[in-house]
Amino acid sequence: MSTNFSEMQTLCSNQFEAISAANASTVKALQAIANERMDYSKKSFENGRVLFEKLLGVKKIDEAIQLQSDFAKSAFEDFVAQATKIGEMYSSLAKEAFKPANVATAAQPPVTAPPSKAPHTAQHN
Repeated sequence: MSTNFSEMQTLCSNQFEAISAANASTVKALQAIANERMDYSKKSFENGRVLFEKLLGVKKIDEAIQLQSDFAKSAFEDFVAQATKIGEMYSSLAKEAFKPANVATAAQPPVTAPPSKAPHTAQHN
């Protein structure tokens, strides 16, 4: 099996470029996820603060229970929406991170094994 130096250099260069592209897209996606989580945390904290202020002004226990119920329902819906969004972002991250690597491996020449030199033996019953 003979491989010349330029083929080897091209193969290594392609793999390096693929890894660099994957790293760049991974960093960008992780930063977007971190920003999304920070925005959700700020929003969640602000919603809790608003609830607390409303609860301070409540005169009847029924109003407090209603406020708390509405808050719990809204917080749960926000959490589910956020978890879905973050899950989709992680899914996209995985797809993008492996896309350059898949392209690089597809560009590699296939490795073929020589035919087996073992003698063929027939099985007799």
